[in-house]
Amino acid sequence: MKKLSLFDYFVKCYKEYANFEGRARRREFWGFMLFWYIIYLAVYGFFMLAFKDDAFMMTVGMVICFLLAIASIVPQLAVSVRRLHDIGKSGWYYFVNFIPLIGSIWLLVMFCTDSEPSENKYGKNPKEPMFA
Repeated sequence: MKKLSLFDYFVKCYKEYANFEGRARRREFWGFMLFWYIIYLAVYGFFMLAFKDDAFMMTVGMVICFLLAIASIVPQLAVSVRRLHDIGKSGWYYFVNFIPLIGSIWLLVMFCTDSEPSENKYGKNPKEPMFA
């Protein structure tokens, strides 16, 4: 079985952009987030550095960044919910994020927590070999 790269997980999350079922490993979650932020910051940085004296092009860059953010809301939410499922929590725990300061720290800790070692109510452990 081929080991997926972090970029493969990024692509996988966009292919399963509205899949809120099942579980996502830490590697899948962080691979998606890493590549999304790299792409976002590259686009933002390009427009801000290349067109720093052109207000129109900076506005175009901001619109593109906004559209990138809008296009990734559902995939980010879906992979976050699957990540919470992997540790045995309901997807509704994502709303902990709306508690000022403490909520985002708590959610970060949950995203960093290792998978439940066995099958849970959300499915099989994705770390287990497929044909065991």
